[in-house]
Amino acid sequence: MGGREDVTPGDERRAEGAQDERAVYIISVAAELAGVHPQTLRIYERKGLLRPMRTSGNTRRYSERDIERLRMIQELTQAQGVNLAGVKRIMQMQRELERMHERIRELEAELSRRPIVAPGRRGGTAIVPLRSSVVFRWEEPAP
Repeated sequence: MGGREDVTPGDERRAEGAQDERAVYIISVAAELAGVHPQTLRIYERKGLLRPMRTSGNTRRYSERDIERLRMIQELTQAQGVNLAGVKRIMQMQRELERMHERIRELEAELSRRPIVAPGRRGGTAIVPLRSSVVFRWEEPAP
């Protein structure tokens, strides 16, 4: 697929989301589904909020994911009062958060595959669970 949704290199579409990615709606249908004017979709595209697929004849085609994105933009701008620059930043932060969650899942999976070496044994570094801790309170002497 071509460049979409202001994605960065390395962002890959997941197989489970493939149905949402089929760009089948022309601009007038997409606008109607999202409850906006077709010109609004062009503005969003110019601002980098949306990147519809293009046919060989350069006609815009929108997917279900694009429609969901349009609805979110409408919610942020109309109900929350966020300007388009703010919407773009929010969307960037959401993508970054999704990437970080994915990285956390990868690291958790990697850690679960590593054996935990008992303390005092050779075999590298180990993460050892803390069994107990003692907390001492510091009290100032009374004047």
